[in-house]
This record gives sequence, structure tokens and C-alpha cells, in this order.
Amino acid sequence: MTPGSAASRWLQGPHVPDPTRVHVHRRGSHDSLPAAAVVNLLPGLAYWDRSAKTTHSLQRLGVKALLAWLTTFPGDGWQERWIAAGADTLPWSDTRSRLPIPDRRAQVVAALRPLLLLRVIAPSYDLFRTYRSCGLVTNAWEILYTGDERRRVAQAMDALKIAGRHRHEIAHALTKLLLHTGASIDAVTAEDIFELWSWSIARQVHVPGLHGAWEVASKIGAISGEQTLRGALRAGPRPTEELVDRYGLEHRHIRDLLVRYLNERRPALDYSSFLTLVGVLAGAFWGDIERHHPEQDSIHLPDAIAQAWKERLTTWTDWRTGRRRPRSIADQMWIKVKVRGFYLDLQKWAPEDPHWAAWVVPCPIRKSEVAGLAKLRRASSAQIHQRIRDRLPRLGELVDAAESARAEQQHLLAAALTVSAGDIFQCHGRAYQRFVHDAHTIGPSVRRPGLPDVMATDVEAGEQLNLSVSEENAFWAWAIIEILRHTGIRLEELLELTHLALVSYQLPATDEIVPLLQIVPSKTDAERLLLVPPELASVLAQVITRLRNEDGSVPLVSRYDPYERRTGPPLPHLMQRRRGWRRETFSPHYIDRLLNAVVERAGIRDAAGQPIRYTPHDFRRIFATEAVTGGLPVHIAAKILGHDHLGTAQHYLAVFQEDLIRAYQDFLRARACIRCPMLQVNPRERPRLMEIVDSLRARIDEAQNRGWLGEAHGLGASLEAAEAKLASLDRRGRVDLGLPSMRYRD
Repeated sequence: MTPGSAASRWLQGPHVPDPTRVHVHRRGSHDSLPAAAVVNLLPGLAYWDRSAKTTHSLQRLGVKALLAWLTTFPGDGWQERWIAAGADTLPWSDTRSRLPIPDRRAQVVAALRPLLLLRVIAPSYDLFRTYRSCGLVTNAWEILYTGDERRRVAQAMDALKIAGRHRHEIAHALTKLLLHTGASIDAVTAEDIFELWSWSIARQVHVPGLHGAWEVASKIGAISGEQTLRGALRAGPRPTEELVDRYGLEHRHIRDLLVRYLNERRPALDYSSFLTLVGVLAGAFWGDIERHHPEQDSIHLPDAIAQAWKERLTTWTDWRTGRRRPRSIADQMWIKVKVRGFYLDLQKWAPEDPHWAAWVVPCPIRKSEVAGLAKLRRASSAQIHQRIRDRLPRLGELVDAAESARAEQQHLLAAALTVSAGDIFQCHGRAYQRFVHDAHTIGPSVRRPGLPDVMATDVEAGEQLNLSVSEENAFWAWAIIEILRHTGIRLEELLELTHLALVSYQLPATDEIVPLLQIVPSKTDAERLLLVPPELASVLAQVITRLRNEDGSVPLVSRYDPYERRTGPPLPHLMQRRRGWRRETFSPHYIDRLLNAVVERAGIRDAAGQPIRYTPHDFRRIFATEAVTGGLPVHIAAKILGHDHLGTAQHYLAVFQEDLIRAYQDFLRARACIRCPMLQVNPRERPRLMEIVDSLRARIDEAQNRGWLGEAHGLGASLEAAEAKLASLDRRGRVDLGLPSMRYRD
């Protein structure tokens, strides 16, 4: 496998498909019976007595014809002949295509069902792409399951709250498993389901009900361990050795050096950042050196090799197409920074650990080559500032659009619930007709337990709408926007919010109880508490009310962290929804989709007419900007945001750099000559003091007009002190003490 190939890209994901599982062939239990004996088994099928005599005749003739055709192929038993004939991929259900069997098509196709149910043939999963039988699943339920197995499977589905079409899809998936493996439901193993999943990945085919089949098998005790297929397929964080070996490095001593170096760096990095570092050092750097200069066996690179690598760094290979594409200047710079850091770390660690001393060599990347990094950072910062300048003034429009969409969808759903299927109702000046979707006729939906999804057709537009889904999406879009703009939390912190995060704190001075929101450690591993304003408290209350079970509790859900590749414990997460019969936490993609939908509804566009997209981090920067310009000190804002350094918070606030500089200058002038009560102002400074008083009054008026109450309050204290100093200076005029004066006569 070559680095960058599609297969290696799959292995780098959270799931690990095994291509060797795709072509597992098994023998049926009646593989060696003669054709006549197979025909004699037909009357023993459970459905035989209920079938018409014409069906009996059709299937008998078809079985004879199909088995006679298979005997023309080599093999020891029916299964080997079936494989030799390539029968799994024949167009069984495509009536427009001809079958290579010299008999009537209807007879041969009818013969497949009894041969599969009698397990004369163990089909590959490819057969189910070309052969579809409406009665196969129903007949398999009777024939392949015992009475006790049917009861336990049904109980497992009930316990998992699986309903509607999902039960039918799971039955289909289980039927495919049993027919292919020849096993009973209790004998199905995790490897059997992995095989079907690997086949679906290799063929790029979706298998409905596969995940449910795993959970049912787990519920009845056939599979132990992980209760979900996703959990079982997730590889988790991989060892450093495995990650480096994916790049197929030839020089063992260099490979060992990289492994040891990466293990030293790993504890200080999150898993995603660590994967990036592995890719740079083992792939973009040394892997590229080995491919183009296989004779180079030392990290001490000659100038020619180093220069050739830097030239190749300007492009990269698209693993989808194999074409070379230009690499951005920023990406080139970051790769060089990481490679240079590798060499400098070896030099730094050598005095402490002699092992590294042997690897101390000149760095092929000079300091001047990465000097442009600061410029790139400034350019990136400027782009971020401009992004906030574009979005902050339009935030009100986004909030209004989210609120109106939520109210509109709630009213529409409520109106639809008052009528029956087929009835027409009016809402917001439009006519809708309620209907029941075909997928819901086999049972209730599981989006709202016990109730089907509410469907309606816009009479004028002719568009079919799932009102339950629309109302759910509108509510969560509104809730997410409100939480993000009132807290400024990161996306990861939003997804990790739980019911347990709401706590209360009693102020010692006033005994007032204030609600707080506990933010669990994420990026900086630092826990913090946020004050919950009334607006945010209302939003959180509606979220919790929406999620509560019948017993009043919030459902427990495990969240998978795609960055750390770990699944957390079951917790009452607030950002969760029902998917089928399961509850899952939101994905970042789902949140982006909701935000984009609100932007489209609000019609927020830039000067070029393009939609202005909002990301969760945009709300974080907007929150910080509004907080500081509203009078909150920068160091307090940094604590609220969870920043360890003021510089990081100030990076968010550079959008209003002029306002900050002007406010800080006023503060310095006031502190230097006003705030200290022991400071005696020189009378000659009176004009300057008057200027300060006038400036403070103007700044207070501006702050009050813009609603910056915190800043107005702080400047008011400075103004009072300045006016007191001015009054004191006025009282210090010349005083006549009544002393006699000396007069001289001429």
C-alpha cells in the first residue's frame, strides 16, 4: 500500500475495514445432496402448504432446471459449482436481461428462494444486489428461526424501542447474515457482521438495518463487548509505531528515531495534532526523501537533496486523482516549521539524554526560511478581524431569522396535528394537506416514540414536507445560536454540555444564589464557570424540557470525540437527538448544516451576493468583542473564554483596536494624575486636568449612547476623582495670613 492511497486513507479514519473479509465463501448444509433429493425437500418448507399448486409446480421445475444448469460447471458440491458459474452476479431481478440458463426465466428465479432457505446454496452478499424477493424475509423468519429465537429477537427490538420500517430493515440484514453464514441467530459473531460491513465498504453499498442487526445480536447475547457497531469499528488512538509504519519507511534506524521522537512529543499534543505531526515527519518529510533519494540514509541532508525536497514541497498529490496540486504558502511554512522543530528539539535534548547526541546535525531549514511565519499569522489575524467586522453587525438578523423559523415550524406542526391524514389545513396564509408516508405504514416512527412523523404537502408548491424533522431542526438551530452567542464557548465545549453542568452558587456577601454553567476541560484542559443570564437560562430550560424522558430524566448518551478518537461514558448530554431508535450526540456537520440553513433563511449576503456563513467559532469571537467593548476588562474576558494568555484574548479583540487604544490611554492618564489621593497636582497642570475631565465626560457620553455600561461605570469613577482633584486645586489659591509688610522710605 502506498502512502496517500485510498486504502491508507481508510486506515487513517476511525473505522478499519478488512478487505480480506469481503470474499468469504461457505458451503450450504445440503451442499452434497443429489438434485432429486433437493427437490424432495421442498414440501418440508414452512410456507409450502399455504402456497398454490401453481407455485409448487413453478418452483419444482425451476429447482430442477437451475441444478441441471449448475451441473455443467466444475466443482465438488453445489456451492463450488455456483461460484464457478458466477451465479452471484447474474441479473436475477432485471427482466430486461437474459439469464444464461436454457429454460423459462420465471421458473429459474422462483427456484432461488427455496434453494436459499434450504441452504443448498450459501450466497455471497453480491447476490442480494441482483436478486430481490418480497417473501424471502417473511419465509426466513419462519424457517431460519426457532420459536424461542423469534420471541427473543422481538423482545430485543422492543427493549431497544425499534419500531416501524427499522424493524423490517433489521430483519432484512439478519436474513442476509443467516443465509450467507448458514448459522443460527445465536451463532452470529462479530466477525460475521464485520464481513458484511467490509463488503458494503468495498462495494460502496449501503446496507439498511446493519447497525440495528448488531444491537439486536448484542441484546440477545450472541455478541459481547461493544453494544453498537460504530463503537466496535472505531479503532481508537493508534500506537506511534503503527502510525509511522503506515508510510513504509525503508531505513529502520530513521524509522526508530522518528518513533522515539514522536513518543516524546505525544503527551503534550492532542491526538489530531499528533497525527498531523506524524504525517509531516514520516510522510511529507522523510517519506518523500526516501522515495526520491533512496540512497540517503541520514537526516544530515546535503544541500542539493534539501533544496530538491523544498521544491517538491510546493505541490502535493491528491490521493483521489493522483494529480499534483499546488500547496499554499502557509502549508509549506507550517511543514517547514515542524521539520525545523524536529531538528532543534534533537539539539536541545542532547545535553540531557546522550541518545539524542548522535542525531544532532545541522538543520536543513534556516531560520530565515520560516521568518515569514509571523507575517502569515498577521495576515490570518487580519482575515479573522475582517470576518468579524462582516458578521457582527448582521448578528441580529441571524438571531431574528432563527427565532422566526422556530415559531413558524412550531405553529405549522401544531396545526397539522389538529387534522387527520388527507385533510387540508391553513397556516401562515398557505394551504397544506396532511398525508402518511409509505415508510410509516408498517409501524410508527421512532423520531417521536409512539407517534409517526407528521407529513404534509404544500398544496401550492407541491412540495412534500416532514414537519417533525423541520420543527426539530428549527428548534435546535435556534438553541445552538442562543447558547453560542450568550457563552462564547468552543464547539467541542458545546457538544460536551450536560445536564450536570448547571450548578448554583451563593454569593457570600449577599447570600444571592446565581446559576452557573460548568464548562468541562477541552482545549486547555482548564475547567471554568460561566454566569447564566436570564436569556440563556430560558434556552437551557427549553432544551432540557424537550429532552426529558417520561420519568423526568435526560437520556444518557455516550459521545465519541472524533479528535481524540475516544468514546466517553454515558452522560445526560444536552446536544443530543433521536436517530432512528438510538439517541446520538450532535456531529459538527449537523451543527454547520443548521447554521447554514438559518443564514439562507435570513438572506445574509456580502457585497458580492454570496451568503455570509457563520461558524461556531465566529460566535466565540463576537462574544469576546462585544464583552470587552461593553466594558468587561480584557483579563476577565480571557478567563471567561478559557484563555491562558491575555494575548490570545486580545487576538480576538483586534477588530476594535482603535477603541481599545483610546480607552486604555484614557485609563493611563487618569491613573497617573488622578486616582492617587495623596498626589498633589501642580497648579500649572490645571489646563491638562481640565482637558482630562472633558475627555472623560465625552467618553462616558459615548459609552452610555452605545450601551457600554461597564465602561461608563468605570470611567465615572475616574471622572469623580478628576473633579475632586480639580476642586482641591481650586482651593489651593493664595491665602492672606495677615502678616505686616515692610515699607521703606526714600
